[in-house]
Amino acid sequence: MATLEKMEAYGSETPQWFERVPPAYWVMTIVLLVLPAFVSDFVMFQIMGWTNITGLIALSLMFLGGYGGMVSLGQMALAGFAGYMVAIFGNSAVVEVSQGWPWWIAVPLALVLTIIVATAIGWLAVRTAGIYTIMITLAISAAFFYFTRQNYQLFNGFQGFNSVLPPKLFGVDWRGPMTFYYLTLFWAALGFGGVLYISRAPFGLALQGVRDNPRRMAALGYSVTSHRVAAHAFAGLIAGIGGILLTWQSSQISPGTVGIGAAIDILVVAVIGGLRHPIGAFIGAFIFVILKTFAVDVLVALGLGGERFQLLIGLGFLIIVFFSPDGVLGLWERLRSHSKRDPLTGEERGGRSQ
Repeated sequence: MATLEKMEAYGSETPQWFERVPPAYWVMTIVLLVLPAFVSDFVMFQIMGWTNITGLIALSLMFLGGYGGMVSLGQMALAGFAGYMVAIFGNSAVVEVSQGWPWWIAVPLALVLTIIVATAIGWLAVRTAGIYTIMITLAISAAFFYFTRQNYQLFNGFQGFNSVLPPKLFGVDWRGPMTFYYLTLFWAALGFGGVLYISRAPFGLALQGVRDNPRRMAALGYSVTSHRVAAHAFAGLIAGIGGILLTWQSSQISPGTVGIGAAIDILVVAVIGGLRHPIGAFIGAFIFVILKTFAVDVLVALGLGGERFQLLIGLGFLIIVFFSPDGVLGLWERLRSHSKRDPLTGEERGGRSQ
């Protein structure tokens, strides 16, 4: 009921645009801004760039699951849809299909269409709950994967599109290691700040109220369905931005990008990081990218064969979830609460004795 109390407080107080930023956020911001001065191009482009992109897509799932109580396996499909739209309306090596429109038309159009598709998916998914929502979104993801694989007139079939590059805005090559890192960091920070702000705005508080007690929220006059569908639309926008950046990073988009494995990967990223706070999506993304990048090298060094790298990723996932169902954030909260307790009495240090 804490969410409903916060909503009542909004009725008597004017929402603050800016709240006091924790010191840890300032430290993290400074570290990320100066990071290119200390790391290689590979780390900037492949590790951190991929982390920011994967974190954005996982952030869309975190928003739905953490604040809306809706688990969707369709976020990677939405990201891939946005990437396909940029390739189709913009420029690529497949000149027979790509329209060659300028980026300032292709990119916004791709995002608008992604929001429309996300709204349609949400309109279908919110009429179910639990495992049925997961199955509907999984079925949509699978259908989109097979459609892109078999359709050659629009999606160029199995080959997809290559040479899909970001525009050279202001004469800058935005696919360079440093520039692309800052490009992804900008959108990751914008997505993170947007989700954090909305979660504390009236809409976000109402969405959390719908998550906790939909019947009471409906009795108070809130449209449960409208809030859930709007949450899917906003999550689709975040996933679409991540999908466009992913397409620009790899300079291609194909059915493999939107496969079932990729949809499961986003769920794993969100669960590893934790669904209780937006930062969890990026923590999970960083862990996933590190495992994905270096798992093969570790297994080869151990003499186990590089083809079993998914095993190491799966073990890492199981270990984190086993010790903390809430992911890394949950584990961090448990460690903090444990450190605040007196080892002899078990009470929190500094607390009043009763």
